[in-house]
Amino acid sequence: MKITKKRILATVAATLVLAMSLTACGGGKSSEYPTKGINVICPWGAGGGTDTCLRAFTNAMGKDLGQTLTVDNITGGGGITGHQAIADAEADGYTIGMITFELATYQPLGTSDLTWESYEPLCRVNTDAATVTVATKWANDNGITDLKGFIDYCTAHPGEVQMGGSSAASVWHIAGGYLMNATGIDIQMVTYQEGAAAAVKDAAGGFIQGVTVSLAEARSFIESGDLTCLGVMSDERNSAFPDVPTCAEQGYDVQYFTQRGMAIPKGTPAEVKARLETACENAIKDAEFVEFMNNNGQAISYLNAADYTQFLKDSATDVAEAMKAVNLV
Repeated sequence: MKITKKRILATVAATLVLAMSLTACGGGKSSEYPTKGINVICPWGAGGGTDTCLRAFTNAMGKDLGQTLTVDNITGGGGITGHQAIADAEADGYTIGMITFELATYQPLGTSDLTWESYEPLCRVNTDAATVTVATKWANDNGITDLKGFIDYCTAHPGEVQMGGSSAASVWHIAGGYLMNATGIDIQMVTYQEGAAAAVKDAAGGFIQGVTVSLAEARSFIESGDLTCLGVMSDERNSAFPDVPTCAEQGYDVQYFTQRGMAIPKGTPAEVKARLETACENAIKDAEFVEFMNNNGQAISYLNAADYTQFLKDSATDVAEAMKAVNLV
C-alpha cells in the first residue's frame, strides 16, 4: 500500500481525536484535578497552633489528592494579610488556605472587609481552648501553684501582670478579656502581630508572666518545665494533659476557644471544590493526622462544608457580641 502525505495526515488527525476522546472519558489523567502541587496559605507564623495543625492536615490531604501541598506562612496585619491572600488567589484549586477565628473580628473592628462570605468554606478542622499558662519560675517565686493563687496575686497587684496572646483583637487577646471579666482581675494583655509562638517564647524566657494561648501552642515549653498551665478554658480537660484542671473545676466559669478550617477563593469550579471536600473528609480520618492531633493536644472538630458555612455565619454574630463584652468595639 502506497503511503501518501494525505494518508499520514489523516492518521495523525485520527490519533489526536482518539487521545482527546480518552481524556474526556477519563481514560487519560491530564484533565483531572489536581495535576500539580497545591499552595496552602497560613495567615499565622510557623510553629503556632494554626501552622502545626495545618501542616499535619495538608500532609493527610496530599495522600488523598496524590499531590504535594506546600504551606506558605503569609503573616502580618493580625492575620489579615494571609486571609486576604487566600481570598485574592486564583480560583483554580491550586491555592487554598486555613481561615481562623480572627476572620470574624475584622469587620467589627473596621480593619478589613473580609468575612466568611469572602470564601468557599471546605471544612472545619480544629477547635482549641484558651488557657491560663504562666512562667514556671515566676509562679514559683511568688508561691503560685493553682489558678486561685494566680487570681489572688493579680488581685493584689492590679495591672502589673503581663500576659501574651497573639495580635490585637485576636482570639487569644480576647481570651484575656474573658479571663478578666470572669475573675475581676486587671492584667496587661501584650499583643504579638506574628502570632502566639512569639508570645509563648517570651513567657518561657521570663519577659512576660504568662500567656492565654492553647495548650498545643505552649506544649513544648510546658513539657520542658519553663511554663505551667494553671487552667483550661473549656468544659472538659484536654486528653493530652489530663492532670491540668479546667477553670470551671476551680470555680471560675470561663470557657473560650478558637476555630480553624479550610477554605478556597470564591468562584472555584464546583468539581474542584467537590474534590477538595472529599480530600478533607478523608484527611480528617487519616491515622497519622489523628495521632498527631491527639499527641499535640489539639481537638479534631470536623464539620463538612455545609455545616461549617452555617457555623461561620452564626459565629460572626457571636464573636461581635463577645468583642463588645471586652470593650474591643
